[in-house]
Amino acid sequence: MAKTEPKRPSLLQAGAKAPDFTLKSTPDQSVSLREFLGRPVVLAFYPADWSPVCSDQMGLYAQVMPEFKKFDAAVLGISVDGIWTHLAFAKDRKLNFPLLSDFEPKGAVSQQYGAYEAAVGESARALFVIDKKGVVRWSYLSPDGVNPGADGILTALESLR
Repeated sequence: MAKTEPKRPSLLQAGAKAPDFTLKSTPDQSVSLREFLGRPVVLAFYPADWSPVCSDQMGLYAQVMPEFKKFDAAVLGISVDGIWTHLAFAKDRKLNFPLLSDFEPKGAVSQQYGAYEAAVGESARALFVIDKKGVVRWSYLSPDGVNPGADGILTALESLR
């Protein structure tokens, strides 16, 4: 019997209203997407803290933050890992943007964005650029083992001008 490949998520596409959410950024603080209305937002869903590709990807976004700030864009990292793992990972990798925990119910926000891989119980490596009105303007699904970089994000932010 042939082994079938797991089905890849089907992301929200450009033109879709970005679903609002509220997720924990620390044990006693939450972040809601609606807080960012009026400015662009980059959502970076990723599989797991500490994995080599995720470490490279999130580290790159911290380094490129001055470029994102030129567009007044907020960056939010989202995975199903817990708060304490996120806090340790962010401190170790010197991240300068919040990591949000899509932990309970597991993957609920990732599912709303079409960025959840149920077969492995993780967020897919998916990127979204949301405009200041809360509309998805660009989305990209990267293979889990590939750092998607920042070029696509920067091009999408440029197109919002």
